Order: sequence, then C-alpha cells, then structure tokens
Amino acid sequence: MNNLHEIAAQFKTCGVVDQILPLGAGLINDSYEVRTAGDDCQNYVLQRINHAIFQDVEMLQNNIFAVTTFIRKKLEQQNETDLDRKVITLVPTKDDKLYYFDGTSYWRLTLFIASAITKETVDAPNSYTAGVAFGNFQAMLADIPEKLGETIPDFHNMEFRLKQLHDAVAANAAGRLSEVQYLIDEIEKRAEEMCKAERWYREGKLPKRVCHCDTKVNNMMFDKDGKVLCVIDLDTVMPSFIFSDYGDFLRSAANTGAEDDKNLENVNFNMEIFKAFTKGYLESARSFLLPIEIENLPYAAALFPYMQLVRFLADYINGDTYYKIQYPEHNLVRSKAQFKLLQSIEEKFPEMEEFIKSCL
Repeated sequence: MNNLHEIAAQFKTCGVVDQILPLGAGLINDSYEVRTAGDDCQNYVLQRINHAIFQDVEMLQNNIFAVTTFIRKKLEQQNETDLDRKVITLVPTKDDKLYYFDGTSYWRLTLFIASAITKETVDAPNSYTAGVAFGNFQAMLADIPEKLGETIPDFHNMEFRLKQLHDAVAANAAGRLSEVQYLIDEIEKRAEEMCKAERWYREGKLPKRVCHCDTKVNNMMFDKDGKVLCVIDLDTVMPSFIFSDYGDFLRSAANTGAEDDKNLENVNFNMEIFKAFTKGYLESARSFLLPIEIENLPYAAALFPYMQLVRFLADYINGDTYYKIQYPEHNLVRSKAQFKLLQSIEEKFPEMEEFIKSCL
C-alpha cells in the first residue's frame, strides 16, 4: 500500500492521506477510495487508467476535463447547488497535470461523491431514469465548443467493424468459416442498411455529437432518495452518433435473455424497457435532436446487436483472440444470441415507430 500512498501524494488533496481501500469491481480501471484526515478532509477516488485500452491518456483526460468543466458551468448557470456531487471533479497533480505517470502506470484522482449509490437492476423505472439522465447528458454538451478526440478510434464505426469481419473471413485462421456461413449471409444482407449512419455523416446529413458511449444503468450515481446525481465513467465520452448512447443501452437492458444465452427462446426484445428508456430519452434530448436522429431510433436499437454480432463472429472466426471465453463455442453462442435479439427488434419496428411518434 505504500506505493499507492506515494501516488496519492502526487495530487493536490485536502487533508492528509490516511487510508487507501479497494473500490468497486470495475472491469477496465483499478479503483481505490482515498480517505484523508484533518480539518478539511475530503475523500477521493484514485484510478489506474487502463493504458492498453486508452492509449492516448493526454487526450482522454483532456476530454474528461473539457466535459466536466462545461457541465459544471451549465449547472452554475441553472443555480444548481452541491456541484461536487452532480459532476465528476478531476483533482490536478501538484504540477497541475490531469494525471500522474509513475514510470509504468497512469493515474488520476477525482473527488469521491459522498452519500451516493449505483444501481444494477434494469427495470422500467430505472430505464426511464437512465433515458432522462443520458439524454440530459447529451443535451448539456450539445453546444460544447471544444472538439473532443476519439479515446477508442472507430469504437462504434459499423463500416470498420464489418471490415474486421471481412478480414477474418478472408484469413479463416481457425478454419471455422464453413459452419458460420449462414450467419455471414445474414450479416451481409443487412450490411448496406446498417452502415447508413456513416454514409449520412459523409453526406452532411447526420452530425456527430458528444456522447457517453457506455450507457449502462450502473454508470449513473443516485442520491439516497433515488434521484440521479450525475453520469459517471467518462472514459468513452467522445464524438459519436446519438445512436451510440441510445442503441447501446437497449442492447443490454432490453434483452430478456443473457448476452451468451444458449437457449435462444429466452432472448427477445423487451418493449417495456424500450418504451421507458425512449420516453425518458426524448423528454430530455428532444430539444436538440434532428428529425433524422429521432426517426432512426429504431435503427439504433437494431444497430448495436448487429454490431456485436459482427464483433463476436469475427472473433470466433479468428480463433477467439479478443474476447475472453469460457468454452470453445462461447463466441459462437454469443453471436447466435445477438442475432436472435436483432431479429426480435426487427419484428417490433412498426410498434417502436408508433411509440416514438406518440412521444412527440
């Protein structure tokens, strides 16, 4: 623990660092709660940034600083109080940098948000709350003047993901192509439609906006009364289509089965979750959305199971080099489950379109 104390000591903390305890079970970054002692004591969150995923730490931290500073100004203009609980606050190092490099790892420090909880349950009320929160997050950043960088290049670029699949098919490294040809055919049938966002962007019809790009229920902090305090986990905040935040939430939240469900009868698209999230999202985001964005929300719901199908299948064809697997067919099982979810969404397009109209 001495090393962690030395790292925490590089930042401008109030009070004297007393205890450093493991915090949460994050999949990407290692996190610790830093407790201080003294008259002005304040607790902090110390994180080791995953440099393998986020290779440009300077850009990553500049993105987060730009976004949180802009949101704080907006909240001040709205006469909000208790701002340290309503927006993530980066703590600079003693030489005024946004991160510390110890020679091996990159670290950052943020204020600990007191008396706050996260939720793991995905139900209709929580989905509505998530829709409002993530729509509001986009709305607050719709006029941010800074141009943010892509912390993970081509993260939600469908054309890029299809190219990865085509490369995997051409190589057929694990000799698995023949058994999945029917899935390849289904993917190719939809490829032109699913890549329309990138085409529209090149044609100037569809903008990129500042999006969260990892919209999960547990990426919001709630107060003890169940009210959303702020959106957290800002590493993936970057320019993207609004479809990213909308479709990615529904891919996981509205799936009635597991992402790797072997029983495909379990896998369907939950319309109650869809309606709750969509209602909340449109309430807070409608003010800045273009007609082309609103009209294509059902496309966004289909896009993300399709994208994940492409990614899982490419990995299976490559011999499971990217995703962790628990058994040899795991990526194939995941692919089939995503395809079933995609089919369920496609069947519900007319109902989804009618509901969106009713919200407007």
